[in-house]
Amino acid sequence: MKHFLRGGAMSLVVALLAGCARLGGQRPAEQPLKIGLVAPITGSIATFGKSTRQGAALVFDRVNDQGGLLGRRIQVIVEDDAGKPEEAANVFTKLVNRDRVAAIVGSVATKCSFAGAPVCQRGGVPMITPASTNPKVTEIGDYIFRVCFVDPFQGEVIARFLVDNLGLKRVGIIYDLTNDYSAGLADYVEDNVEKLGGEVVSRQTFSEQDKSFKAQLTAMQARRPQAIFVSAYYTEAALVARQARQLGIAATLMGPDGWDSPMLVESGGDAVEGGYFSDHYSADSPNPRTQEFVAAYRERYGESPDALAALGYDAAGLLVDAIRRAGSAEGAAIRDVLAATTEYDGATGAISMDAERNARKPAVILQVKDGKFVLVETIAP
Repeated sequence: MKHFLRGGAMSLVVALLAGCARLGGQRPAEQPLKIGLVAPITGSIATFGKSTRQGAALVFDRVNDQGGLLGRRIQVIVEDDAGKPEEAANVFTKLVNRDRVAAIVGSVATKCSFAGAPVCQRGGVPMITPASTNPKVTEIGDYIFRVCFVDPFQGEVIARFLVDNLGLKRVGIIYDLTNDYSAGLADYVEDNVEKLGGEVVSRQTFSEQDKSFKAQLTAMQARRPQAIFVSAYYTEAALVARQARQLGIAATLMGPDGWDSPMLVESGGDAVEGGYFSDHYSADSPNPRTQEFVAAYRERYGESPDALAALGYDAAGLLVDAIRRAGSAEGAAIRDVLAATTEYDGATGAISMDAERNARKPAVILQVKDGKFVLVETIAP
């Protein structure tokens, strides 16, 4: 009788466990591998979010079409931070604490990555930002990575191009004092212009959502700058350019990677024609990996990919590669493999992680010419 009861109890336990598995929906090996993607899908920099999402989707969809990752289908959970830090904090918290994602691609804007990175660090969830260039982002912790270059290098590239390549030594700077990305770049460009023998003749500020910049530009015009560095995203940059030309300012306009959007030309029109900006890649690059990506993107979306699309593609590709190499979806294992990355062959070039988990890679200078972004020069670190 005892043996019968013991056997019956064991059978009941097995049945209950099987029932729980069915109620849970899937056995662990069949459960999807959840990955978060955070980007500004709406808001003033929504083209950045669209491009990032579309670039990343090429990678995740291809992996699923080929049978998944670690024997599991990837489930991408997309969250919109609208380019706002408070929204970023909320959606990162949801992804880490409720959705239990294995890793996160995002965010795009530096201020949003500043809000999300501490959540990932506390939760032990690897985060790869495609485009947040402020060096302090990855300083938040050892679970935070990026596939883009950092602003100290970008500031040097911009200054070298203005002073050494174009011979423009009298530089004006206008930037958003409420934005860490914009303000930080203004400092790096000023420091490097002066190191190269140039002079920042005027430094003007504005605040997010400002629409008129004529007072600042008038003050700058009195100092006769040969070039104006507009440290801003494409939305403000287009307005600054139009108002500068309306005031008769003929100085060469230069910007950072935040200019890279079709909206720059759509909103800026002739005012941005001839202007230059630094960026992470060019669709005109002869690199076979770049051209493979460009062809796939054009076939799927019917348009040429910008740098945000390429960076989203590389962030997703690097993450998939790391999980595959780690043989695990555990945060610490993914982190360790990401940190050891060398010469990952990406659409934006070979990616190697330095000791601060930053990608060391070249930058390009693009010019707005006939409404298109044309490759002018590639500048290595």
